[in-house]
Amino acid sequence: MNDEKMIEGSIAHASIEAVAGGYCADPFAILGPHKVPSRDAWTVRAFLPQAETAEVLLENGHVVAMERLHKEGVFLATMHGDPAPYRLHFRDWQGGTAVIEDPYRFGTVITSFDLHLHSEGRLLESWNTMGAHCMTIDGVTGVRFAVWAPNAETVSVAGDFNAWDTRRHPMRLRDAGIWEIFLPGAKAGDSYKYLVRSRHQGYQQLKADPFGFASEKPPKSASIVCDIEQYEWNDTAWMESRGHTNWLKSPISVYEVHLESWRRGPDGQPLTYRELAEQLVRYVTGMGYTHIELMPIQEHPFSGSWGYQVTGYFAPTSRFGGPVDFMYFVDACHRAGIGVIMDWVPAHFPKDAHGLAWFDGTALYEHADPRQGEHRDWGTKIFNFGRDEVREFLVANALFWLKKYHIDGLRVDAVASMLYLDYSRKEGEWMPNKYGGRENLEAIEFLRRFNEQAHTVPGAFTIAEESTSFPGVSRPVYTGGLGFTMKWNMGWMHDMLHYFGEDPVHRKYHHNNITFSMLYAFTENFLLPISHDEVVYGKKSLIGKMPGDQWRKFANARAFLGYMFAHPGKKLLFMGCDIGTYDEWDSNASVPWEILRYPIHDAFRAYVRELNLLYRTSPALYQIDSEHTGFEWIDFSDVDQSTISFLRRAEDRSDCIVFACNFTPVPRPRYAIGVPEAGYYREILNSDSEIFGGSNCGNAGGVMSVNEPRHGRPCTITVTLPPLAVLAFRMDRP
Repeated sequence: MNDEKMIEGSIAHASIEAVAGGYCADPFAILGPHKVPSRDAWTVRAFLPQAETAEVLLENGHVVAMERLHKEGVFLATMHGDPAPYRLHFRDWQGGTAVIEDPYRFGTVITSFDLHLHSEGRLLESWNTMGAHCMTIDGVTGVRFAVWAPNAETVSVAGDFNAWDTRRHPMRLRDAGIWEIFLPGAKAGDSYKYLVRSRHQGYQQLKADPFGFASEKPPKSASIVCDIEQYEWNDTAWMESRGHTNWLKSPISVYEVHLESWRRGPDGQPLTYRELAEQLVRYVTGMGYTHIELMPIQEHPFSGSWGYQVTGYFAPTSRFGGPVDFMYFVDACHRAGIGVIMDWVPAHFPKDAHGLAWFDGTALYEHADPRQGEHRDWGTKIFNFGRDEVREFLVANALFWLKKYHIDGLRVDAVASMLYLDYSRKEGEWMPNKYGGRENLEAIEFLRRFNEQAHTVPGAFTIAEESTSFPGVSRPVYTGGLGFTMKWNMGWMHDMLHYFGEDPVHRKYHHNNITFSMLYAFTENFLLPISHDEVVYGKKSLIGKMPGDQWRKFANARAFLGYMFAHPGKKLLFMGCDIGTYDEWDSNASVPWEILRYPIHDAFRAYVRELNLLYRTSPALYQIDSEHTGFEWIDFSDVDQSTISFLRRAEDRSDCIVFACNFTPVPRPRYAIGVPEAGYYREILNSDSEIFGGSNCGNAGGVMSVNEPRHGRPCTITVTLPPLAVLAFRMDRP
């Protein structure tokens, strides 16, 4: 028996079979260089199923032929002395040759400290450790891969670099259930997945990388190696200014966008990130919005989910370009003075086979019990918020977008579904918490931790889409709140849409709908949303919700938006609402921009632009949104005429605006309103102006007050209230 076979006798035949079969649990114990015990020799074993012959090229120039140990391509070479640097040279079955680095000669690359932090759920920038990273080790370039799969028997990485042979590159298991490997020759642009073989029930599945920075364009689903450090940002001025901005005292007027259907190219294709950086940014700046809110742009397999069923949490969707292209888009927004808010979906994830569901043959990211781990209405899985590593994954993901992509704010979707264990569940379909209640204590703790960490990023803010009266959503964690910066005011939205859906003749019976919100307006830091959810699935467009003929529909919509911009709270409008589209939103088509050739739609757009201008230039409309000192009723009791009047004040108490609203189609001449001071009150907004498509009923630019007490105020102005209109007055000062 020759030396090689004697040495190989120390390696169990079963281990060689495992390597050849692609199910070796400890490949580094078999493959690569190994010192021969008690002998002045060392061996190299390599698995090269593509090779007909192979040899070891030593650094000193010696060449050692390798013996085939297994018909599937396991080779062995023995050298005298101590292990030394080497490469592998092989000839394939077609006669081609190649020289490669052996991935199994490299040591571990993830630090023990990172593994320890991960096991405790405290690796808050885990994207730097997990996933695929281009790197150089000992002068050799390649990609380091790392994935968490603690219940896997084996994990291998397959991709463009190994002809998608799932046997070729089994990974090394480290502590905390993390598998890693450094693959020389792999490079940016290569597609890849992990083959995860579970210890349980023979489960195996090709999985996309949970930390993948880029993905193939759906319906393909592989991850793509991507170097996201290459982009050079040009938004330093914005980022520095953002870090010193108190958003609660700043104007926030948000334009909500579904990128795939905002505007389409000449052949019906969605615009790219770089095209959007030009066209969308130009539109938003021209309209006077302060922020863009993007419906989820993380990778998702099904366009019909609008992005709310995410599989690639660390990858911007490839539908519109790559990660660098999306960075360019955000950069362009910032350079134009526009903030970027991203919808973020930590509440649930889809069941797609390549995604997070059943990742290592167990309920790894989700709850195992369907009473806690599944949204039956949505057909999705629920994250296990009680697991340290899952909380780490989500918190790190939030920080990733805020830090690496310079996202300014995260709007968290479906918060109510996270807060309550019985959300959309019948009796017997949910489990109470340890105190017997319905609150999801683990999710609450997660949301608090997420908000604490998100607010460590200078100038970043968070917004909750929360539809219940859960207390303290936008109150600090240290006071017992959830810690969000702001919360959507869903109650205001529902009340207002119900009110404006009534025929004006009946509105006096629903007057409470337009005044009730002021009873709770300052219990949270509110944002007033007219979002995509309100203009789809049979709910009609904003114009379509309004009663009456065309003139009344548009007048009602102008009055609605006028009151919205006057009401305390930040603002959000979904695309299409600001041009008065008749049809509901269609996610498979473009916003119907062609309607702007009709004067009524172009005038409506001009009105929204004017509202944004007035809002952004009037501290009285944004400085005190969350305290009662920023709002004062003048008269909310004129029920029969369906009118209201009120004041908005800035921190400088002398800076105030008087609003008067008439929600019927009947003009109100000589309508008396109490005002706080004597002087000339200039009309700074009239939603009935002819330039906005109205009847041009107004007050010739303004009115002079008289010293006649009214509504508890020392003076009175007498105005003409146009039909279905909102007026705003500011007193002239020297």
